[in-house]
Amino acid sequence: MRDHALKGKVLVVAAGAKNLGGLISREFAKDGAKVVVHYNSDATRQDAEATVKAIKDLGGDAYATQGDLTKPANVTTLFTQARDRFGGIDIAVNTVGKVLRKPIVETSEEEYDSMFDINAKAAYFFIKEAGRHLNDNGKIITIVTSLLAAFTDGYSTYAGGKAPVEHFTRAAAKEFGSRGISVTAVGPGPMDTPFFYGQETPERVAYHKSQAMNGDLTKIEDIVPIIKFLATDGWWITGQTIFANGGYTTR
Repeated sequence: MRDHALKGKVLVVAAGAKNLGGLISREFAKDGAKVVVHYNSDATRQDAEATVKAIKDLGGDAYATQGDLTKPANVTTLFTQARDRFGGIDIAVNTVGKVLRKPIVETSEEEYDSMFDINAKAAYFFIKEAGRHLNDNGKIITIVTSLLAAFTDGYSTYAGGKAPVEHFTRAAAKEFGSRGISVTAVGPGPMDTPFFYGQETPERVAYHKSQAMNGDLTKIEDIVPIIKFLATDGWWITGQTIFANGGYTTR
C-alpha cells in the first residue's frame, strides 16, 4: 500500500543516486514525491541518471545534480536550485558518508580532515540550508551509524565524524521546532552494500553479521520504511537518533 502523504511533496536526497540514497529516491517517488537526486562525483553520474530515469518511467518528476557538499556554497546551491525548480522543499534526507577503518596511530591529518569534512561538516551545512529553505512542517533526516553506540577499535574517524551529527540534530530540532520542522538521525547497522565491504575482512564481516538478528547485515530495504515513517506519520519524533540495526548496538 502506498503512502499518499508523500504525494506532491518535494524531497532532496544528498547522495541519492545509489545504495540507500538511491532506494530512498525511488521509493519516495513511487509514493508521488518529486525528487532531487544529488550525487558527488563523475563516477556516480550514471547511477544518478539511472535513478532519475527510473523515477520518470514511473511517471514521477526528478532531476540529478552534482556537487561536493563539503563546500558550503554547494549545499546552498543544492537547496536554492531545488526551491527554484519545484517551488519549495518539504523533506531533506542526507545519506552522505565515508567509511575508514584504520588505527588512530596510522591515521594521517589528511584522512582526518577528509573524514570530518564528509561526515560532520557536510551534515552541518546540509541541516543549516534545510532549516533555511524547507517549508514549514518539513522533515530533516540524517543517516549516521550504529557505531555511535559501539565500543570498538578502528573506526575513530568514522564514528567520531558522525558523532557531532547527534548534537547538530538536537540543536536543530530545538531551533526549527517553532516552524513544525522535525529533525532526526537514523543509525543503521553495517549495511549490505559496497560501502561496507571495502573496509572489512571476511572474518570481521562474519562477526558483524553474528551481532544482529538472524545473523544478517542491515539491508537498505530495512531502512527506507523508517525514513518514510519519519517523513510522514512519525513527524512527532524529533531530536532523536534511532538505531535501526537488528540489535547490533543500542543505548
